[in-house]
Amino acid sequence: MSKVGKTNATYNLIKEGDRILVGLSGGKDSLTLVHVLKEQQRRAPFKFEFIAVTVTYGMGENYSHLQKHCLDYGIEHYLYETNVYELANEKIRKNSSYCSFFSRMRRGSLYSAANKYNCNKVALGHHLDDAAESFFMNFTYNGQLRTLAPKYKAGNGLVVIRPLIELRERQLRAFVEDNGFVAIGDEMCPAMRFDIKAPYAREEAKKLLGELEEKHPKLFVSLNAAFKNLSCDSFFDKRFLDE
Repeated sequence: MSKVGKTNATYNLIKEGDRILVGLSGGKDSLTLVHVLKEQQRRAPFKFEFIAVTVTYGMGENYSHLQKHCLDYGIEHYLYETNVYELANEKIRKNSSYCSFFSRMRRGSLYSAANKYNCNKVALGHHLDDAAESFFMNFTYNGQLRTLAPKYKAGNGLVVIRPLIELRERQLRAFVEDNGFVAIGDEMCPAMRFDIKAPYAREEAKKLLGELEEKHPKLFVSLNAAFKNLSCDSFFDKRFLDE
């Protein structure tokens, strides 16, 4: 909570009067996030609201356990029904990676739900490991120095925030395990229903970072600092070069 509070203060993620939609998949990251925001409501010197929304894919998912969990802990929760699974059958080429498609569709559904429930912000459960993996994936496969920002404004004007972005994945896993929560895993991922290539890029990045961290235990401390300390004029981008 201390780290989340500092992240919020640094990037001004949550303000007085905000109404925030949390994308709750039921995995360890988003499950931690709703409990963090519930506790932050109690601690913060200002008032804000949040609701949890789970996007369904139209493939007969059963979220009754997640619904009961939210009810037990006083977390306002809604299911947002979609037909993304059916659309995937129609629109995606055979043997393609479905992850980016489902990610885009899920994000779009969360934006639509935010408008439906009168929310001005959307909160996602990304953590520092996600940011580091995205950074390595982008320069390895896309030739771009890019990662996950603590907040950004979507094209429709909604502000997207990542309150857990400076926490490690192992901290979120420990929170769920220590409290005996049941997190949803890959069984709810619609891509698992298709005969497709497994998403290898992120797993490769995760493995590489794990190997580097074994040799350099402060790797993620340095990465977190580096993401805040950009020397743009030291790269080959002519936009930042001194004429």
